[in-house]
Amino acid sequence: MAFEFHKDKDTYIKYQQENAENYVIPFIEEKFPLKAGMYVMEIGCAEGGVLKAFLKRGCIGTGVELSESRTKRAELVLADEIAAGQAKLVNKNIYDVDIEIEMPHRFDLIVLKDVIEHIHDQDKVLEKLREFLKPNGQIFFGFPPWQMPFGGHQQIASKKWLSILPYYHLLPMSLFKGFLKLFGENKKTIDELVEIKETGISIERFEKLIKKNSYSISNRTYYLINPIYKYKFNLEPRKQLGLISSIPYLRNFLTTCMYYLVKKEEI
Repeated sequence: MAFEFHKDKDTYIKYQQENAENYVIPFIEEKFPLKAGMYVMEIGCAEGGVLKAFLKRGCIGTGVELSESRTKRAELVLADEIAAGQAKLVNKNIYDVDIEIEMPHRFDLIVLKDVIEHIHDQDKVLEKLREFLKPNGQIFFGFPPWQMPFGGHQQIASKKWLSILPYYHLLPMSLFKGFLKLFGENKKTIDELVEIKETGISIERFEKLIKKNSYSISNRTYYLINPIYKYKFNLEPRKQLGLISSIPYLRNFLTTCMYYLVKKEEI
């Protein structure tokens, strides 16, 4: 039986931390070893589970989170680190942060895990992130390609069978909305699913935007089975077959997660 992450916040936070410790950080350290005292910022830090994994490694962390309720929960999760001056939280949209006042130092590493696919103007945020990075800083991105079976985040649907039905998020928008209404999905969930459909990102679009904004790829991994599925579905993570990952566009339909590490190039 699948673990319903969003109904048990304490376990959800614990699993997010473990996933970062066991998969995200090792991936980053293949090319960019972490050192105590490094400045790390996580955008969309939610309740702080992922950021806590970096704090345990001795990094100095800043979490930026738009949701007030999630920020308050993160304040509890990271209370000791905040009290010690090792961490701070900013409850703002990243575009509203006054970098000179609120973040006078720049960051060695920025983390966006399951965030870029929810941002409306991805081009704009990639340009903005350059301001926060040190000259040799890097950014981690983890996201599901839009066309993968559950790239529309349909697991949030209130109707059980809609939450486990793959690929219907690829319907044209009018048909997608009509499909959800026909089978009785509530308006709030429909609106959320529509917004996700508007912001979903493919591997090819992501890499095009990376190049456009003068970043280069330091490391990249395609996952057939997303590492987080170990916690959600008790499935062992598995990297994508090399043949599949080499075929543009098709790979989006069969790859459940991408990990990227990118670095800023001089303009």
